Amino acid sequence: MTEYTTVSVPKDLAARVDETIEGTSFSSTSDLVRFLLRSIVIQHQREGQLTEAEFEDIAEQLSDLGYLDQ
Repeated sequence: MTEYTTVSVPKDLAARVDETIEGTSFSSTSDLVRFLLRSIVIQHQREGQLTEAEFEDIAEQLSDLGYLDQ
């Protein structure tokens, strides 16, 4: 059985995510967050060390999509 932990996001961001995922295969904010984190971890594992530049690029892309406040 998989155990879970809680990750908090601001309610206004969660509302924006809910609007963004309408009509997609994501059924919740949690689904999207799991997908994004899994994607980053998989990329890191494939390429070895995730560089600061790569991390900043990912953060910028997520910010542009409205998932991160900078």
